[in-house]
Amino acid sequence: MVTALFFYMFAALLLISALMVISLRNPVHSALFLILAFFNGAGLFLLAGAEFLAMSLIIVYVGAVLVLFLFVVMMLDIDFSELRAGMATYLPTGLFIGLVLIAELAMIFGAWITSPDALKLRGAPAPNDITNTEALGRIIYTKYVYFFEMAGMILLVAMIGAIVLSLHHRPDVRRQKPAEQSARRREESFTLVDVKPGEGI
Repeated sequence: MVTALFFYMFAALLLISALMVISLRNPVHSALFLILAFFNGAGLFLLAGAEFLAMSLIIVYVGAVLVLFLFVVMMLDIDFSELRAGMATYLPTGLFIGLVLIAELAMIFGAWITSPDALKLRGAPAPNDITNTEALGRIIYTKYVYFFEMAGMILLVAMIGAIVLSLHHRPDVRRQKPAEQSARRREESFTLVDVKPGEGI
């Protein structure tokens, strides 16, 4: 009874916060409600026994990605009214992509329900001597280790590409040159001036 009560509470708060994310006009408020949605999603993962997914959702998404997104929204001077003005132009494309994603999810969920192999895996007992995190680690770092490394390389390339695309050199800004600063001698750093009495400023 208590588990069902917490499930309905987390699910209701998750739906309400997700609705507020897409309905609010202020992007900062939307990001804050997205944080609330992630926390409620983590609560649902805990109720399902997936503590690793719950902690990764809080640490990775709330602790890193969403906080960075919130800082970018607060620091950049973005004209959101201009962005919303072109929403009607991209609305048909967005609806088409959304329908394609919904159809793919329905196909995956239908295959998971009707597949006999999935039914066998769902009914298979989990080993009691290891935790979910340890079982997930054994699978990732043994059977799917190459796919895991490929995902890391893809993320690294994406990060480097984002840095290169957002890097702009302004000629009117003085930049540090660490190599020249490290190679500078003492005579080039300061000058001793013998100021006689009465000649100072």
